[in-house]
Amino acid sequence: GIELPEVQRMQYADAMRLYGSDKPDTRFKMEFVELNDVVKGKGFPVFDSAELIVGINAKGAAHYTRKQLDELTDFVKKQQIGATGLIYMRHGEDGLKSSVDKFFTPDDLALWAQKFETEPGDLLLIMAGEENKVRKQLSELRLEMGTRLGLRDRQAFSALWVLDFPLLEWDEESERYHAMHHPFTSPKPEDIPMLETAPGKVRANAYDMVLNGTEIGGGSIRIHDRGLQSLMFKHLGFSKEEAQQQFGFLMDAFEFGAPPHGGIAFGFDRLCSIFAGLDSIRDVMAFPKNNSGRDVMIDSPSAIDDKQLKELNIKLSV
Repeated sequence: GIELPEVQRMQYADAMRLYGSDKPDTRFKMEFVELNDVVKGKGFPVFDSAELIVGINAKGAAHYTRKQLDELTDFVKKQQIGATGLIYMRHGEDGLKSSVDKFFTPDDLALWAQKFETEPGDLLLIMAGEENKVRKQLSELRLEMGTRLGLRDRQAFSALWVLDFPLLEWDEESERYHAMHHPFTSPKPEDIPMLETAPGKVRANAYDMVLNGTEIGGGSIRIHDRGLQSLMFKHLGFSKEEAQQQFGFLMDAFEFGAPPHGGIAFGFDRLCSIFAGLDSIRDVMAFPKNNSGRDVMIDSPSAIDDKQLKELNIKLSV
């Protein structure tokens, strides 16, 4: 009996820019605002040395005490998040006050307030650092503030499509590109020429369905052309011989023609857990595994008798 409005569509690039996540929780706003153009060059080393300075406006949270602000700082410093600190600015009834007033004038803070469109009662939370890391860190803080301010109502549902993921991602360790989804995902037709010039900017014909900040389904349009698949393998570091050895069956099949095709797979367990207001999909799975990988309902894995081993031509001794 839940009626959802028309499902919003959001580009992957916009999701990362505004929420720092490819599965944003859109039950509440609190979008990212970048501050590089108004905070650099003021003598504050943390900002001057950062690739990105970005923040969120926690509306109505200016009343937070120093203890609460310290708790938020400790939260972002957790090992799982890895931030080095947190800057704040309050917009109180008596004006603007920040944790870095030593470096910024009232006029500077007024520019911050203008960028965030603050009102009395708002609290700005700002982080700085390497761009990709700081976006992910601020995303975690945004979700934490959403929870603290009661904005993540379990009875509310906000769905969206996230579209046009990057086709490739660079791996520093192997020093080559890897498929972000899988090597059979087709690129956007208009981006194909960039495979030769700027492969990291090529967008994939891939999409995710997101509900309340959780990916509940994902899919893509597949490559159906031998030439394009060969080009994809080339940019993934496969030689012609390696591609033929591992995927020759597919390349040969393309010689007979393949229609454009694609699809999507939904995580039914995850969807059920969201509708039930549960935090873990284990609570809706018929046979959940424990931390040791055992299914205690059917006692699996368990010993196999000799007859079964013989049927499968398996030996346990060497």
